[in-house]
Amino acid sequence: MSRIGRKPIEIPAGVEFSVEDNLVTVKGPKGTLTQRIHPNMEICQDGNIVTVKRPDDDKYNRSLHGLSRTLIANMVEGATKGFSKDLEVIGVGYRVSKEGKNLVMNLGYSHQVIMPEIDGITIECPSPNKITISGPDKQAVGQFAAEVRKKRPPEPYKGKGIRYAGEFVRKKDGKAGKK
Repeated sequence: MSRIGRKPIEIPAGVEFSVEDNLVTVKGPKGTLTQRIHPNMEICQDGNIVTVKRPDDDKYNRSLHGLSRTLIANMVEGATKGFSKDLEVIGVGYRVSKEGKNLVMNLGYSHQVIMPEIDGITIECPSPNKITISGPDKQAVGQFAAEVRKKRPPEPYKGKGIRYAGEFVRKKDGKAGKK
């Protein structure tokens, strides 16, 4: 049986959890999240403990078991604590700032790159070379961070660009020098 799928999910105090026709709704201090879980999965709630069960050991149902449990656990964690991704901007003249609800980036292009803040996502720029993206939905936070990073991914020769905090970029040697 799936080791992840059989783990119970504990619902903390202050969080409302409801299931109707496999539509899971989690309401907490950080926001409300809804997710439709596959109809093969059975979601059982006993007080503040939620478990996910599968009908049989069919390969398809086994693959859905751990996924369904993890989606629900991420919804509960997002509604209580939230998720965040930190990005670093590295390069001479590269900087970021927040103007209203827009993220304005100077990334070495002839123009500024402007990305508007989307619903459910909060952008902060604590310094000119750091970006913090946060929100209750783990998938939306990760997707938006990936889109920001895509505007100028780190290059392998000097390491300039936007990278996740703590990301390692393997550097290459440039052209071989003259003898």
